Amino acid sequence: MSAITLADLQKLTEWDTPTICNGLEVTNPERRALGFTVEQMVCAYPDQKPICGFARTATIRAVAAPKRTAAENLNLRQAYYRYVAEGQGPTVSVIQDLDPNPGFGAFWGEVNTAIHSGLGALGLVTNGSIRDLDACAPGFQMLAGKVGPSHAHVHVVDYGGQVNIFGMLVDNGDIIHADRHGAVVVPADAVKKLPETIKLLERKEKVILDAARAPGFDIDKLTAAMGSAAEIH
Repeated sequence: MSAITLADLQKLTEWDTPTICNGLEVTNPERRALGFTVEQMVCAYPDQKPICGFARTATIRAVAAPKRTAAENLNLRQAYYRYVAEGQGPTVSVIQDLDPNPGFGAFWGEVNTAIHSGLGALGLVTNGSIRDLDACAPGFQMLAGKVGPSHAHVHVVDYGGQVNIFGMLVDNGDIIHADRHGAVVVPADAVKKLPETIKLLERKEKVILDAARAPGFDIDKLTAAMGSAAEIH
């Protein structure tokens, strides 16, 4: 398989995340019922186009202060930022809040969106909370579990491992597609197949949609349209 390029990822942002999921049902049918978020999320900028990039993963907590020293905590945070900056981009930050009440404290706000945007991230997906909505980095998309006012004791627990965001398991380097509907992991072997697959699905759907939206639509015309759509390959 040839290397995945920036152009490949940008191509996928021409479609919303539900359409990407539709395409994956064809290219990777084994993933029909896995690999996507399954809870409603808060999208900071629902009118913004989808994002697609390589995952940078981490876990956080906020209810209690970290047991590390201030110096150790700073070193870990800096190591996390180095991790975000390295490797192939663009990136999407995917952070799991491990607290029993995820989102008690927000990792994401004015400062961290500015840092991550500057390091090449397109946005974030988290089960935690976000804040500073009017001051976050322009164009930096945020999908979160909730909005909250405080960062409390928020701190990085670890980074680079597997995380679970509302049922979506994500490993470092996975390709993430996200928009106001949620997020999905796009298998690397599907990236270059999806555009043509989606165009085929759109041609099939158009036959049915055109019939359904036309005057005089009835069950017989639906049956005929479904038959015609099935013949498109």
